[in-house]
Amino acid sequence: MSANPVLARAGALQAADRFEESKAVLAPHLAEEPDDDWAWQLLAVAHEKLGEYEPAARAATEMLRITPGHVGALILLSRVLLSLGRQPEARAAAEEAVRRAPDKWSSHYALSGVLIAYATAPPADHERAYEAARETVRLAPQEPDAHKALCFAAVRSERQDVAKQALMEWLRLDPSNETAQAMYTDAMATGPDVTAARAAEMYSAGLAGAPHSAMLRGGLDDAAYRLLRGTRWLALACLAAAGVMIDLFATAKDPVLRELPVPLGNRLWVLTVMAALWGFGALFRYSRMRRGVQLAIGSLVRRGRWARIVVAQAAWTMLCALLISQIPWTDRSVPEILFWAGLAVPFATMPYDRKKAG
Repeated sequence: MSANPVLARAGALQAADRFEESKAVLAPHLAEEPDDDWAWQLLAVAHEKLGEYEPAARAATEMLRITPGHVGALILLSRVLLSLGRQPEARAAAEEAVRRAPDKWSSHYALSGVLIAYATAPPADHERAYEAARETVRLAPQEPDAHKALCFAAVRSERQDVAKQALMEWLRLDPSNETAQAMYTDAMATGPDVTAARAAEMYSAGLAGAPHSAMLRGGLDDAAYRLLRGTRWLALACLAAAGVMIDLFATAKDPVLRELPVPLGNRLWVLTVMAALWGFGALFRYSRMRRGVQLAIGSLVRRGRWARIVVAQAAWTMLCALLISQIPWTDRSVPEILFWAGLAVPFATMPYDRKKAG
């Protein structure tokens, strides 16, 4: 290919990620030499990199017209057809690549990728994808993409231990890969004993190495939402303290309710308890979080409907607690209404808002 100066220039432009310019170089060359298979391959790659999948498929098809059964063209065609949503055709191309080059790891890699592309595919397809990925690793154990394929296929076929091992090997071979970094961070942050604050810290640290990862951004949003949900419990604790202070409910152990109004000293003491709860339970923890986590919480409140709902619920409950505890009531009827209102608003959504997106 390098013997032709036009193709050499197009290849150099693509090596510099200047795919649009390489297309401009290849077009007049193909007009003069329409049977140059390498030129068609370069053009197909340029279209694919630019997200122009229909022209990429046509260019790959032209290469196969000139060189029938070319494995590289079949693999490329499989990729672009899959991007176009033409999964059966993509599968056929990948299977043909495997048939023609069973000893080539990229053929099995392409087939595995096609078979795991859709979570709704039959389990048999996911099993076959897993076997193809294993063959990829066998043929190319030092290729990061081989372990990537095994990781994805193992996740699809619900082999979590294999997926974890493949992910670790993928990351070892390609430590700068953002997808591998994101998956590793997500796996660590979703562990059974990881708190919301710790998960948020991990996602924020992961984003420093993979700033464009949608997975990490989504994970950080989820962790921030869990933190915001926790503020309602602080508000409910304050509401309980206010109810105890004003002695809202008689019990068998203490059937006589205290006289109203509650002395100022008691009201100030409860206010101090509330300030301590919020100071240590929220403000102190917030101040020690990474700047990225703090920004994520603020951003989520601005753009997330459910994040705003839980913050409003916490604020409402806190308002009820302050009204109960700081006004010198002479009758318990209004404080009782405020107490139940403060309870009802957060508990109205608590049973089902855990899984809501922020």
